[in-house]
Amino acid sequence: MGRVSMATRDELVAAVVERYGAGKRVEKTRILDEFAAVTGLHRKHAMRLLRVGSAHRASGPRPHRRLYDEAVREALILLWEASDRICGKRLKAMVPTLVEAMERHGHLSLAPEVRTALLAISAATIDRTLRPVREQAGGRTRRRSAPSAIRRSIPVRTFSDWNDPAPGFVEADLVAHSGPSASGSFVQTLTLTCVATGWTECAPLLVREQVLLSRVLTELRGLMPFPLLGFDTDNDSVFMNETIRDYCLAEGIEFTRCRPYRKNDQAFVEQKNGAVVRRIVGYRRLEGLAAAAALGRLYASARLFVNLFQPSFKLAEKERNGALVRKRYHPPATPCDRLLADPRTSEAVRASLDALRVGLDPVRLLGEIRAAQAALVAIADRDGAVPAPIDAPSIEAFLAGLRTAWKGGQVRPTAQAKPKQKRGRRRPDPLVQVTDQLRGWFEADPSRTAHELLAQLQAEHPDRYPDRLLRTVQRRVKVWRGEMAQALVFGMARTAPAPEPAQSPALAPA
Repeated sequence: MGRVSMATRDELVAAVVERYGAGKRVEKTRILDEFAAVTGLHRKHAMRLLRVGSAHRASGPRPHRRLYDEAVREALILLWEASDRICGKRLKAMVPTLVEAMERHGHLSLAPEVRTALLAISAATIDRTLRPVREQAGGRTRRRSAPSAIRRSIPVRTFSDWNDPAPGFVEADLVAHSGPSASGSFVQTLTLTCVATGWTECAPLLVREQVLLSRVLTELRGLMPFPLLGFDTDNDSVFMNETIRDYCLAEGIEFTRCRPYRKNDQAFVEQKNGAVVRRIVGYRRLEGLAAAAALGRLYASARLFVNLFQPSFKLAEKERNGALVRKRYHPPATPCDRLLADPRTSEAVRASLDALRVGLDPVRLLGEIRAAQAALVAIADRDGAVPAPIDAPSIEAFLAGLRTAWKGGQVRPTAQAKPKQKRGRRRPDPLVQVTDQLRGWFEADPSRTAHELLAQLQAEHPDRYPDRLLRTVQRRVKVWRGEMAQALVFGMARTAPAPEPAQSPALAPA
């Protein structure tokens, strides 16, 4: 017997609640047994329904007691915008740091009760409060394989081989900014992600060249707050070469690689390719020195904002049971916080990071990121013209815009990619002079195949139209057959004049 509906259950409760309340112990037991058998409810739940006397009160939505007023909501929206619109779990971890930083720099002045509520609000309530705001706001070329001798000399490290490494062991990858076409030369981003802390450094590469890569790697080593101990890459030839291998040997860096075609071996950096590089830069095509310089200026501000003020998740453990995979994550934390919490971090590094974060203004950094993104988009979308320089707005104007930015939808200038261009013919049409002749032959006898039409064309024009043009003729014939079928089905209905409506005798002319 299936369970009864909610409406039927409410009717049963209304029918037996008075007898249940007035009955003695034995009668109550009998009524409860029958009610539980009919409705399929647990005895304890059935007892509560009959004791309360109203199924609607027990089963319907509980009366909502609002804990957070409009002032908390407005402050939460401002913090969400200042954090670059991260999710509720990450924002929950960032609220104490962000509130303290914005108050220290004079961007935020909260009443004591509002500040207390913001610090106590849960991640689920943050997502529930911001849901309507989010809804309104939202809206390969084959490379040469590396020499086998070089690859054999570099050991393989899988995802499960890290075993809690010290800060300084990084995964590296390249992100191509080629837009819709991978042809030609375009800018790429070198991404380094620390396995232990999630600290991420990015730098533009004007060309894919191993000597340039080693120089950029040297620059990034000077920016990182810890020494580079390990360098783990994929099997790209720009990494698998003597230059990079010898560079790591000379600098005392442990050089490893992942397994071919196993992207999960580099899960840490692959996550940052999407969450950092693509989120900040987008998918436009970037080429030339001006685009590389603009991308470098963007990363100069983004690295501080991402590493010091952007909490992220880190996988704690993964359990597989057949096809079911259960993952457990550490609480969200910024890479800076993970580095400070690591006991292997030196006191000098801790002091420098604390001083760096105290002197930084996250809202000003976000304003600089927005201005750098707008400048990058202007360079990427230009049509031969030099774009005008774009200045960052004043911090007061940018902060004022954060309060209402969610009403305008997407705010990152790089979020919307340039529309893809339709692919056209890339070489001259070899049949341009005889297309009308071919179509005349086809219309005279539609049953003829493309092979027969090409044979007749070769007979009339010897040595001009080789057999390799058969596929081109087949495409033309396919289009002509479609047009002919459409004309046969719809042509009469479109060309025949519509019949005049019949007139009643009273309206007919005399």
